[in-house]
Amino acid sequence: MIASLAMYDWPEVRAENDRLWSLIRAALADEGVAAPEALTRDGSLWEAWESPDLLLGQTCGMPYRTRLHGQVELVGTPDYALPDAAPGHYYSELITRADEPGEATDFIDRTLAFNGQDSQSGWAAPQNQMARLGLRFTHTRHTGAHRDSARAVAEGRADIAAIDAVTWRLIAAHLPGLAAKLRVIGHTDPTPGLPLITAKGRDTTPFARAVAAAIAALSPSDRAALGLAGLAMIPASAYLAVPTPPPPSQDVPVN
Repeated sequence: MIASLAMYDWPEVRAENDRLWSLIRAALADEGVAAPEALTRDGSLWEAWESPDLLLGQTCGMPYRTRLHGQVELVGTPDYALPDAAPGHYYSELITRADEPGEATDFIDRTLAFNGQDSQSGWAAPQNQMARLGLRFTHTRHTGAHRDSARAVAEGRADIAAIDAVTWRLIAAHLPGLAAKLRVIGHTDPTPGLPLITAKGRDTTPFARAVAAAIAALSPSDRAALGLAGLAMIPASAYLAVPTPPPPSQDVPVN
């Protein structure tokens, strides 16, 4: 069986995530569901998400709507209580260097650092935000991770990035030197956050109850470290309604 909370499982909060998993595992046991003792932290995310052995995992909204929908069961969405967002929703902080003037639209012809073309927060959110204004980022740099996108901007290898707001909290808390080199110049519109999923055919009810109970049972310090406030139930239709922009291609300059 596979259990993974990899999306925000930074080394700096690994102990808190382990305690969260212990609480989820105990709550699942009360529901009559056996669960692995420890979280899986190796291997491909896609292999975990698509495995019939997936007991519980966290994915991103874009992979869910573009590939996983219909192949997995939607359990619920952790609520990180972000300001100006409905429960279970999130947005991306648009960041540039601290000494760089301008608003987000002033960077449309400059280099966007993005963590991956299947990322809702790093790729789809900024492109969708600009598309509403008839604009599109065409100069891009692929980095592989939000932290690396932030570093690329801070070091001048890119000019703007869209950082998942929960990840931005982690950067501010655990990489203050990096955060100090950057400034927020806006944020994207909220969309449904990173959902919890289980393998196709599983009854999601005991999983949702177990996760909600575990979050409620977290110590105040662990809840604060993880930023968790509860579990929201967001329908699949809300995820599928989010537009998917085209990926970078040979027609789009990639620096």
